[in-house]
Amino acid sequence: MSYEGTSVSYLPEKGLQQPPPARKGSWVRIVVYLVLLAAVILAVWKIYQNQKLSAASNASQAAALMGRPVPVQVTAAEQKPMPVYLTALGTVTPYMSVTVKARVSGQLQPVRFTEGQQVRQGETIMVIDPSPYQAALDQAKGTLTHDEALLKNAQAEYARYKALYAAGVVSKETVDADEAAQGQYQGAIASDKAAIETAQLQLNWCSIQSPIDGKIGLRLVDPGNLVAAGTTNLVVINQLEPIAVDFTLPEAQLPAVLKKLQAENRLPVEAYDQADTAKLATGYLLTADNQIDTTTGTGKLKAVFDNKDQALFPNQFVNIHLVMEQRPDALVVPSAAIQSGNQGSYVWVIDPTTSKSKIQNVKIALAEGQLTILDSGLAAGQQVVVDGADRLRDGQAVTISAPRQHSGQAGSHGASQSSGQSADGGQGKSGQSQREKQ
Repeated sequence: MSYEGTSVSYLPEKGLQQPPPARKGSWVRIVVYLVLLAAVILAVWKIYQNQKLSAASNASQAAALMGRPVPVQVTAAEQKPMPVYLTALGTVTPYMSVTVKARVSGQLQPVRFTEGQQVRQGETIMVIDPSPYQAALDQAKGTLTHDEALLKNAQAEYARYKALYAAGVVSKETVDADEAAQGQYQGAIASDKAAIETAQLQLNWCSIQSPIDGKIGLRLVDPGNLVAAGTTNLVVINQLEPIAVDFTLPEAQLPAVLKKLQAENRLPVEAYDQADTAKLATGYLLTADNQIDTTTGTGKLKAVFDNKDQALFPNQFVNIHLVMEQRPDALVVPSAAIQSGNQGSYVWVIDPTTSKSKIQNVKIALAEGQLTILDSGLAAGQQVVVDGADRLRDGQAVTISAPRQHSGQAGSHGASQSSGQSADGGQGKSGQSQREKQ
C-alpha cells in the first residue's frame, strides 16, 4: 500500500508521550466553592439573628406600650328628659302674602309708606289720582237729581189726570200713560243710585289699603307712573307674625304623624339653623297636605311659628324637628362613644376604681347627630370613652385628659327618627339617623 499522496501523517511518532491530567486546578475550585458556601451560611445566620433581635425588640416595645396608660377623653352617661323627633328640611314662607294691585287705572300719587315698615290691615299705603272718579261721582249725583225732579213732576201730573178722569174729563188712556211715565222715572232713579254706588266704589279704590297685617316690601312702581287696573304689581306685603314653614316627610312616616295630629291636635315643631345646632323658634304642626307627591314619595306639611322676634324670614332654609314624643328619663350618651363590632353596638367604659377600660354592649333606641338614646347596657353616671377608643383593649390602663372644645355643639338636641332627606336635603344630616332597633 502506497502513502505517497499523504501530506500529514496521523500516526504518532515514536518516542512522543501525552502529558498527565492536571489535578491541581480541581482542588482550587473545590476550595472556592467551600468558601462561598460558608459565606452564604454566615450571611443567612446573620439575617436570622438580626430578625430575632428585631422581633425581641418589637415585642419589648409593644409590651412597654401595652403597659403604658392610654390618654382618653370620657363623659358620663346622663339620664334626662329628651324629645324624640323626626327631622326634615323646611323652607320658611309667609303665613299670608299679598301682591297689591290697583283696582282702578290712573296716575300714582306719592306713596304713604316706608319700604320695609310694618303696616296694619286697612291702612292707606298708596293713592291713585281720584279726580276723574270724583267727577264721575258728581255726574251720577246730578243725573239722580234730574231724574228725581222728573219723577216728582210725573207724580203731580198723574194725580191731576187721575182726578180729571174721575170727573170724566180725560180718557183712561191718558191716565195710564202718566202712570207709566211715573214708573219709568222711578226705574231711572234706581239706575242713577246704582251708578252713584259704582262711582263711589271706584273713588274709594283710588285709596289703596293694606289687606293684611304684615311687613311691606320694596315698591315696584314709582309715584307719577300710570297704573292699569288689575295688571300692575305695586308692592308685596308678607305676614311674618305668625310665619309658616313648609317641609316634607317620607310617606312611610306620614301615618304616625297624622295619627298623632288627630289625637293631640298640635305637635310641637322646632326650627334650627342650617348647621342644625342653634334653635331659632318653636311652633306647632298646623296641617298636612291632602295628597302625596308621587314623584318624590313624600307628603308636604305646614308648621306655624309666632315669630315675635323675627328670627325666621321668608325663603330661609331651616332644619325641622317634629317632636313625636317626650321621654322623661332617657339614658343619653354622645354618639361619638358608640362603637360597632361583631358583637353589635358597644361602648368603652372606664372603671373609676382601677382606671382601666372594658367593653360594654349597649342597645340603641334612637340616634341623631351628637346624641344617642340607649334602651339598655349602661347606667346613669358611668364614664364612657368619646375619644381615643381606637387604641384601647380590654383591661387597658388609661389616663383621662381634658376634652377639646367643639364649637356649635348641640348638647341640647333630642334624639331623632330620620326623615331620610338630604340637605342639600340638609337639611343634609337628616338622612343619617339610625332607626329604632326592634
